[in-house]
Amino acid sequence: MQSQLGLAHFWSQGDLVTHSVAVLLLLLSVGSWMVIVGKGFRQWQAGRSHDTAMAAFWSAASLPEAIEKLKAEDKSGVFAQLAMAGTLAAQSHEQNASRGIGAGVNVSEAVTRALRSQIVRAQTGIEHGLTFLGSVGSTAPFIGLFGTVWGIYHALVGLSGATQVVLDKVAGPVGEALIMTAAGLFVAIPAVLAYNAFTRANRIVMAQLDGFAHDLHAYLTTGARSRGGLHVVDGAKRA
Repeated sequence: MQSQLGLAHFWSQGDLVTHSVAVLLLLLSVGSWMVIVGKGFRQWQAGRSHDTAMAAFWSAASLPEAIEKLKAEDKSGVFAQLAMAGTLAAQSHEQNASRGIGAGVNVSEAVTRALRSQIVRAQTGIEHGLTFLGSVGSTAPFIGLFGTVWGIYHALVGLSGATQVVLDKVAGPVGEALIMTAAGLFVAIPAVLAYNAFTRANRIVMAQLDGFAHDLHAYLTTGARSRGGLHVVDGAKRA
């Protein structure tokens, strides 16, 4: 009896709906794990390189050298892109301050606008994949529940017209129902946990990006190196 009630037996007893639910859950699981592994590796790299990248930027002798060092050290790329966006905005303002639609806008406003736009673009990239994980985490249990209901329906159909309950007629459909319930949870739980972990990590990155934007704005508009940015780096090293 145990050999007859394996996964292969349940699969052979299933119909198109059961097979479709199982394949859908498998695809959702594979997709969510691809997102989890990819984003996890990138965030691990970015977290390791952040302090080194900030130290390299603020210790450079000139702005072009600082940007080149930041490009080399920043594994996430968002801080280097922010620095380039702010620098290009400051240079463009200096060259076109007296003409065009930007005339009359001071350098602080021009740099602020560029930094804000770049932060929005960076946030879009950082949050890529979270919608998919959230959708998988919220829908997979219900997809599995649908498979469960369908399996129970098969069990009831198998019992219709029978004068006595026969285990062979109900074991397959009930087994399908239990497997679908477990499969839905197996897909949903890692996706929900990863979604929460990545959301917290993204908040930290956005806070770091916002702090760097303030320091960069102060440097590009006043020409003075930000002691706040240097203090954060030194504090992180001492910690």
